[in-house]
Amino acid sequence: MDDKIYISWDEFHRDVRALCNKIREDGRYDKIIAISRGGMLPAGIIAYELNIRQTAVVNIATYVGSKHLKIDKIDIFGNIAEADEKTLIVDDLSDSGQTLQIMRRRFPRGKFVTVYVKPRGKGEADLFSREMPDEWIVFPWDVE
Repeated sequence: MDDKIYISWDEFHRDVRALCNKIREDGRYDKIIAISRGGMLPAGIIAYELNIRQTAVVNIATYVGSKHLKIDKIDIFGNIAEADEKTLIVDDLSDSGQTLQIMRRRFPRGKFVTVYVKPRGKGEADLFSREMPDEWIVFPWDVE
């Protein structure tokens, strides 16, 4: 994974809007839970595009144990304690899929959406905008 893929702000916004179109086609949603930190930016755009006002942010503290990512703590900030079928769980990227696996155990009824997926994480996202190769993604907020 020596190569890097740089995503511009314009490209990211286009990809999130394309994801919104897929979400609209899939059904009606009235809540968003953003996975901090990467999911906060796409969740904000999705909230505006789909006119969803009920939002929350989840912060996950994890550690590696027995070669797998283990959950240490999930903190929920906002007024959504549970997710139902009308709740979007939003992240920027499903790389290995481990974060979404952890979140799915906590919110099994939610719809998991990401802007980008890599091959190993593709199966964990219910909806996504684009599949990316297994290369390092440099988001516009990561550029110095």
